[in-house]
Amino acid sequence: MSDLLSQIGIVLLVCVGLGVAAIGLRLPLLVGLLIAGVVVGPQVLGLVGATPEIALLGEIGISLLLFVVGLKLDPRLVRKLGGVVLLTGMIQVVVTAGLAYGIATLSGIARIPALYLAAGMSFSSTVVVIKLLSDREQIEELHGRLSLGILIVQDIVVVGLMVVLASVDPDSTATLLEQFTLIGLTGLALFAGVGLAARYVLPRVVHVLARQGELLVLAAVTWAVALAALAHLLGFSEEVGAFLAGVALASSDYREAISGRLSTLRDFLLVFFFIDLGTQLRFDGLDDLGLVAALTVFVLVGKPLLIALIATVLGFQARVAVTSGLTMGQISEFSLILAALGVALGQIDGRIAGVMAAVALATITISTLLSARADRLVPRLSGPLVRLQRSRTRRDVEQQVRFRPEVVVIGLGRLGQTVFDELAGRGVAVLGVDHDPRTARLTDPDAPVVFGDLSDPELPAQLPLAEVRWIVASPRDPDLHRDLLSALRRAGYRGRLAVAVDHPDEERLLRQLGVDLVIRPLEQAAAPLIAAIHAHELDHRTAGRTLE
Repeated sequence: MSDLLSQIGIVLLVCVGLGVAAIGLRLPLLVGLLIAGVVVGPQVLGLVGATPEIALLGEIGISLLLFVVGLKLDPRLVRKLGGVVLLTGMIQVVVTAGLAYGIATLSGIARIPALYLAAGMSFSSTVVVIKLLSDREQIEELHGRLSLGILIVQDIVVVGLMVVLASVDPDSTATLLEQFTLIGLTGLALFAGVGLAARYVLPRVVHVLARQGELLVLAAVTWAVALAALAHLLGFSEEVGAFLAGVALASSDYREAISGRLSTLRDFLLVFFFIDLGTQLRFDGLDDLGLVAALTVFVLVGKPLLIALIATVLGFQARVAVTSGLTMGQISEFSLILAALGVALGQIDGRIAGVMAAVALATITISTLLSARADRLVPRLSGPLVRLQRSRTRRDVEQQVRFRPEVVVIGLGRLGQTVFDELAGRGVAVLGVDHDPRTARLTDPDAPVVFGDLSDPELPAQLPLAEVRWIVASPRDPDLHRDLLSALRRAGYRGRLAVAVDHPDEERLLRQLGVDLVIRPLEQAAAPLIAAIHAHELDHRTAGRTLE
């Protein structure tokens, strides 16, 4: 035991050192941990070998990771994302896996290992993507929501794969159809039981436990362990049970508190997963180097372009599609978990796991560095896709050709939607334009809403502006407003333009350029509150003087 503790102590020092180096280079901590797992293994320093204790700690870390991922998978969020986003994610996984399988088989990889590589290449890193979006404050933007939607689809797919891989017994006398039928029935029973608990039992229990902060996290971990054990008894992997435990708590008001308190413990235990994985990796020289290079280029270049193309075809604007694709140009920590599962099941060897780890390290590092140049890359890469975007706008407008709007509202966010609804309710002929394809589909089918992008200089030329008296641009971006004003003048627009901004300097500049009406929504929203506070203070002072 003392030797094991010494090994763990040395390994943790290496992990901390490489973790600090990764963060210092503005790379995700995941990169430092992955490198540490390889460095301490037998391939490099040989500080640690495969031991049951480290493997157990790694399995607990994976289970906690999947539990926390499940906590983020709120069913209400999935419904809010909409079918278009989820369809984009599903098509991306299937097409990416198919192309990666072709690359692997052309490199001489056998069918089963090639399927593992194909699945691994189709997933993107939840940790890395969320970090990139958070650093740029873009999680709530459309491309951020698109990326998160695709990640949710990928998480569901990888858990489904783990269910199938861990449950199918190649030595069983039953046929595959019989095994899949049993898996399906057992899985439905487990899912139904968890669903009933999440609906009728857990909310009451969690609310009571939340009054005692120490018990809340302990009870959550107990719930995760119990469900993981139940899943194992039913023939599934423990990780799947932990994932379902997290999903069951995802609608709770306390999920963020549970997730936050478990994050440090999760990261600590994941160190042992990377160490255990590092002890199993193997590299076979130049052959593996060529395969790693081919898959790395595919993930960094092919996968982002594929996501951008699919998203544009399904109705997202080119800029949003390309930005989302660039954010997801890496493979996932779940790809490594899938590889570890394959090694444990004896379906792949350390060589395939080594290739997966090398691709993960390369793509996570390079995609993080490329994200700093996203603003320069997006205009160049989105150019060829703009034709698809414009054809969508033109087709939507042609469907509304009989409609002659008096007002066009560009951008149906909170401000734009309010203006659109108020004008339509007063009988004004108003046309809505939005760059989110879900907006037109979620709106009443009879409502005149078309797809369009304010940043597209050709947008005014594609809109029916003959009888339009007002155009309202609700996004608070003065640069886009200036471009829109120039484009409207080129299109011969004779009506008036109203825009929204945040700052007084922007308002003065746009008025000088000829914008007819400039509003500052934040100032106007705060005005009633300020007036009420001022009136209350004035009454209070008057009352005080009267008492004196």
